[in-house]
Amino acid sequence: MMKWIPVVLVLFLSACSSSNEKTYYQLPVLSSTPVAGSTMTSGSTAQRHLWVERVSVADYLAGTGLVYQTNDVQYTLTQNNLWASPLDQQLQQSLVTYLRRDLPGFLVSSQAGGSDDQDVLNVNVTGFHGRYDGIVVVSGSWTLTHAGQTVQRDFALNLKQNEDGYDALVRTLATGWQQEAGQIASQIR
Repeated sequence: MMKWIPVVLVLFLSACSSSNEKTYYQLPVLSSTPVAGSTMTSGSTAQRHLWVERVSVADYLAGTGLVYQTNDVQYTLTQNNLWASPLDQQLQQSLVTYLRRDLPGFLVSSQAGGSDDQDVLNVNVTGFHGRYDGIVVVSGSWTLTHAGQTVQRDFALNLKQNEDGYDALVRTLATGWQQEAGQIASQIR
């Protein structure tokens, strides 16, 4: 009998929310202060170049809907709570912003520079969703190529969502992404 309660609850909630009104979400960039522009002066030290080549997401995250894990094996892709722009683009843009802030002395870009000695960062996001138990998952791996050497690190963050709703879910996802960007920056320094 107890195993049917979640199913009945989901059916009840879906019946109550029969509205087809769509809501669009964009990841906020958190606690970001404007980065002072690099000034090029003669005799200044050359900056290290970091190219954030790609942030890819797992197939189940590549759709337009937010993802919610309903139990240990089931995931729901929302139909009315959608990303305002592709998730991989949002993740790449915010990662570049965070790395620019956290890596002074680096020229961080989402486009290849003209230099052969630039560092190249690729990130693969395998988890970026809310869970039935109030936990938000941000997981994956990243690879950095620097001076012919390649370093790979896995990441897995589980954050507690403090409020209900998709607004809170997106804010918590953004917090997790900011934390991971900080971890990447600390490894690159």
